[in-house]
Amino acid sequence: MKKAPSLLAIFAIALCSVVFVFAPAFSARASGDMKTPAPVVVELFTSEGCSSCPPADALLMKFQNAQPIQGAKVIAIEEHVDYWNHDGWTDPYSSADWTQRQVDYVLKFKDKTPYTPQMIVDGQTQMTGGQETQAREAIQQAAGQPQTDITLAAGDSSGNSQDFKVRVGKLVGNTSQDSAEIWLAITESGLESSVKAGENAGRDLHHAPVLRSLHKIGTAKGSGDTTFDSSTKVKFKPEWKRQNLQIVVFVQDKKSLRILGAAAVPPSA
Repeated sequence: MKKAPSLLAIFAIALCSVVFVFAPAFSARASGDMKTPAPVVVELFTSEGCSSCPPADALLMKFQNAQPIQGAKVIAIEEHVDYWNHDGWTDPYSSADWTQRQVDYVLKFKDKTPYTPQMIVDGQTQMTGGQETQAREAIQQAAGQPQTDITLAAGDSSGNSQDFKVRVGKLVGNTSQDSAEIWLAITESGLESSVKAGENAGRDLHHAPVLRSLHKIGTAKGSGDTTFDSSTKVKFKPEWKRQNLQIVVFVQDKKSLRILGAAAVPPSA
C-alpha cells in the first residue's frame, strides 16, 4: 500500500468539470427485481508509478471481464491519481480531478491520507486494492441492496459527439437531507503502458477500464417515479478508441457518497 506524500498538499487541487458520454438503451435493475444482476460501481484509485498497484489493476480487470460474482454486474472504474508523478514516471492517465475525488473519500472514511491502490465499492466500503476476498464480499453485499433505477438511451450521433437520454427513477436508499447527484463518466478499456522509469520501470502495464471523463449533469429531485429526465450531448476525444469505451451513469449522495444506482453501456458506432 502506497500513501500519498501529503493530504494537505492535495487539498489545494480544485475539482474541475469534465466531459462525458453514453449509449444504447439500458435500464438498471429495479429495486424489487432480483433476477437481473445489480450494477455495482467498483472504483480503484491507482497509479503507474506505484509498484503495488498492478495486482489491484488485474483484480479489477478480472471483475469487469469475468463478472464472477453472482447477482452483481461490476462496473469497473480505474482512476489514476497524480501524486506519484514526481517519482520518475508521469502516469499518462492521471488527473488531479481523480486525486480530488479520492480526497473526498478520505474525508468520508476519516483516513489520514490517500493511498494506492485503494478500492471503493458503491462509495461505501473501502479496502486495499488487491484484497480479493474482501472485495468480493463488499460487492456481494452491495448487489443485495435496493437500487435506484436508471435508464440510458442513445440519440443522434454526429462526428465525435452523441446525444443521450438519461432517466432516473424513484430514489432508493438515499439519506435524508442529502442531495442525490447524477454523474456521467466515460471509461476506456484496453489501455496499456511500457513504463520507462519509477517503481514500475521496465514493466508493461495493462489496465482495467480507465476513467477518461467525469461530469455532474444534474440532481435527482422529488419523490415521484421519475426524479430526473433529460438529454445531454457528449463529446468523444479523437484519441479515444470508440470501440473500447464504456458509458456510465450513476447517482451518488453528495454527503454520504453512497452510490444509489448505476448503469453502463457502450456508445453506438
